[in-house]
Amino acid sequence: MSKAVVVFSGGQDSTTCLIQALTQYEEVHGITFDYGQRHQQEIDIAKKLGKQLGLKSHKTLDVTMLNELAISSLTRDSIQVSNELMDNGLPNTFVPGRNILFLTLAGIFAYQLGASTVITGVCETDFSGYPDCRNDFIKAMQSALTQGMDRPLLLSTPLMWLNKAETWALADKYHSLTLIKDETLTCYNGIKGTGCSTCSACLLRQKGLDDYANNKQQVQLDLAAKC
Repeated sequence: MSKAVVVFSGGQDSTTCLIQALTQYEEVHGITFDYGQRHQQEIDIAKKLGKQLGLKSHKTLDVTMLNELAISSLTRDSIQVSNELMDNGLPNTFVPGRNILFLTLAGIFAYQLGASTVITGVCETDFSGYPDCRNDFIKAMQSALTQGMDRPLLLSTPLMWLNKAETWALADKYHSLTLIKDETLTCYNGIKGTGCSTCSACLLRQKGLDDYANNKQQVQLDLAAKC
């Protein structure tokens, strides 16, 4: 039986990955992480969507120790979310070590379930500049997890080479564009749907949706060429 674990935040990207996975695997399990994030509402949305979409199981893990170590506007209410880069060239929404921790724990969960695939919605084409969303990082993590647990594990990244317009097209391909648009939470300020319209996550999401709406046929062709 084919099984996969989706790292599931309840946002646009991970929900799109989940919807696709449900058509590709016999069992799909979700794992969501509570790290004391500013946009804490995403956890409840992930739980609701997990039930609605039909996850085989859905685990929510308390990893608030990450909040104690990783200083970011997403882990400190005293730091305002900013679209400006910090002195190190990274956004102030970058949470150092987050995907290292998430993928490690998701890999352990997959091991216990007998799943050979962990799916994550990271993307290098249209992304927020996070180093732990790059393909080289994913390859390194896959190698480490496979060697460390002595068991083959695929870290699948369906969105890695898609831009945001193509991600919207992928949701539309599975007849889920309206659900993704209205029921997911991508906003760093914790507002469902269209969000706050000012943070970088909302701006990227809306630009992609506008690009898809204005060039639908071409974007669908571009998606088909990549998938």
